[in-house]
Amino acid sequence: MDRRRADSDFITASSPVTLYGEFTQGNNRKVRCAVQLTEKDLVVQRLSSAPVGRNKVVLSLRECVGCRAYREDDKADPSAYFAAYFYPLRKRRWMKCAPWRQRVELCFRLAALQEPHANLEEAEKWARAVRERSARQQHLRDGVLLSSLPRPCRLMLFVNPQSGKGQALSLYDNHIRRMFNEAGVIHTLIITERQNHARERVRDAELSQWDALVIMSGDGLLHEVINGLLERPDWEEAIRTPLGILPSGSGNALAASVHYYSGVPQVTSEELLVSCGFLLCKGLVSHMDLVSLHLSSGDRLFSFLSLAWGFVADVDVESEKYRHAGAARFTVGTLVRLASLRIYKGKLAYLPASRGRSKDNVLQKGAAACCRNPASCLEPSSSAKQPSEDSCPNTCHSNNSLKLRRTEGKSAQSATKDLPGPPDTLLPPLDQPLPSDWVLVPEEDFVLMLAMYQSHLAEDLLAAPDARLDDGVIHLFYVTAGISRNALLRLFLAMEKGTHLHTNCQHLVHVKVQALRLEPGTGKGIITVDGEVVEYGAIQAEVHGGLGRLISG
Repeated sequence: MDRRRADSDFITASSPVTLYGEFTQGNNRKVRCAVQLTEKDLVVQRLSSAPVGRNKVVLSLRECVGCRAYREDDKADPSAYFAAYFYPLRKRRWMKCAPWRQRVELCFRLAALQEPHANLEEAEKWARAVRERSARQQHLRDGVLLSSLPRPCRLMLFVNPQSGKGQALSLYDNHIRRMFNEAGVIHTLIITERQNHARERVRDAELSQWDALVIMSGDGLLHEVINGLLERPDWEEAIRTPLGILPSGSGNALAASVHYYSGVPQVTSEELLVSCGFLLCKGLVSHMDLVSLHLSSGDRLFSFLSLAWGFVADVDVESEKYRHAGAARFTVGTLVRLASLRIYKGKLAYLPASRGRSKDNVLQKGAAACCRNPASCLEPSSSAKQPSEDSCPNTCHSNNSLKLRRTEGKSAQSATKDLPGPPDTLLPPLDQPLPSDWVLVPEEDFVLMLAMYQSHLAEDLLAAPDARLDDGVIHLFYVTAGISRNALLRLFLAMEKGTHLHTNCQHLVHVKVQALRLEPGTGKGIITVDGEVVEYGAIQAEVHGGLGRLISG
């Protein structure tokens, strides 16, 4: 038995005892313990002459992922065992850092009866009681009781062996396989072999065989899965399939967001993986916003994380060459791009989340001025002039845009109508002017535009601290031209703690919106959706509140 003390010292049970027994430790028959199970805790008191406080452990059933009963292979031994698995938050005693989830296994030997089956029945009674009481712990988020996966649950687990530093399979073997076994989670492992492998698999799969689809990779693989689900003829039912995320990529933004929403301090790397594995094993399901995006070619896709243009998109794509460095690739990419800061020309408009211009909608610089002639706002044309390299040497001229599949012989509007997924009620066709209640940003020279629907842009970048899984808004950020390199660097350093909105930067604007339209100027550049490069050109987006489902603990 793990004898380490909990952070709050060992306290007495806070609810009536429902089961009591005295057993020896599974790995040391000389140590005998009194075990009490309450509605909220498992309390273990070591029976010895030592002071009580030093021999008592109280573990919350909220932090229990599973419990099982079993007998060993020795037929001459009538004993049975039950083992409970917990992942409490604990600090490293020798380091000043945030607490993280550490595995605790409690195993007890039951040998009071002569009949092996009678001991096993008693062990199964304890294991069943622990599981049931753990499942009964109510989990509220913003006052809403979360639904949960069935027990036992069946998962389809996609693992991208090339993600991040290429260690996804070893991380699965070292952490996730054991956690799933402890939680009684039945899973089928699928190792992705190529781009869009997961997309094709979920598009054609018989989803009734699975209770959830789980992705162990970076954010790009989940982007594939969501779009595969929404390409199905039965997309309305398919998109309600709970999704799970286990971080093993470079950015891991959604995983960091899920961890953040659980209300515990920020962690990274393998500690973040263990935290997300714990939340996944708990099996609590939340609604998740998805965003519909329309491209100038007529293609439509769905996004769960972000839309980026300018500095952020360039860093994301250009830092691919540093992938071996893991999450540090973004730091390197940021420094490289700061050395040659670019200006990006274009037009940006949005529909505010609240149609008035309240202070709640704009946290920096005030709301952008409304267009004087809204009927003519952002009409797509080729008249937007971009300075030549001689007149503006740092204007974006990268050549990394990726052409998506095109629908031939149809206009953008008719092609969109043929695509599955929920209809967009706020977006006119891209070739039509915007309604009068939209806001046109007066500036046309930008350093970056970033639309976020989750809290984190990367493991260590808290871009939208107020964001929630299903708040029904897009958090739109943009930085206008004129900001210095030092000021931009300070913004990203402040973003590590989510304090960038309080830096009083006059070039930074944040507004909560329901929809937006971006029309980049002529020339070449990069636009990313969920970190994936999409076709460069006019793009518009609308949020669909609570469309998806995510296992969030």
